[in-house]
Amino acid sequence: MVQDLNKFLENTRDVDKGNEKFELETDHLLQVNLDGMVWIKHGAMVAYTGDIKFEREKVLEHGLGKALKKAFTGEGAMLTKARGNGRLYLAEAGKNISAFDLAGGAITVNGNDLLAFDETVKWDVKMMKKLAALASGGLFNVTLQGDGMVAITTHHDPVTLKVTPEVPVYTDPNATVAWSADLQPNFKTDVSFRTFIGRSSGESYQMEFRGNGFVIIQPYEEVYYAGQQ
Repeated sequence: MVQDLNKFLENTRDVDKGNEKFELETDHLLQVNLDGMVWIKHGAMVAYTGDIKFEREKVLEHGLGKALKKAFTGEGAMLTKARGNGRLYLAEAGKNISAFDLAGGAITVNGNDLLAFDETVKWDVKMMKKLAALASGGLFNVTLQGDGMVAITTHHDPVTLKVTPEVPVYTDPNATVAWSADLQPNFKTDVSFRTFIGRSSGESYQMEFRGNGFVIIQPYEEVYYAGQQ
């Protein structure tokens, strides 16, 4: 339905939904009510109001150990500090955004799907070495724990699968977004299917989760190639 300009502006105006630090303005746009500092994915800022400064993560920002890990895993782990007071708006390629409070818990997120997190959250970068040898370009992930807000992105709506010792979960690596931090995924290779298909895929390579926890997946295979970013 066609609408006049004033009606369009009214229907799309920014609405203050409360006092939460992370608020979903839409399914695809995150509003951060900033009063201090937050880590964001490099390039995720689309707008802001107030007095906010951005500082790209330094090579030795978190010590030599993390610097070496990040150098090994690639540019996709690059973060930016947003510091100041105001409203910060984040998005990435129109992807869906989910925001939640860790509340003392822990989660491991595919590095490419991590949009933002509080400065109070402790984090570390890890490399999926076995997957790197199998999939195009490899895969790194970020383990987040403690207290504070976290925002992740997915293609379309995410789905959470429960993992139990009796019922393990197998996922396509390219559709796997996040999982319980205490789960250590293994990798299965279906050589015969891989040979038949002639390329890597979720059918030929799978992540295997066993134990107690959860896995978050998206209805989309997100393939990244070395050097893409």
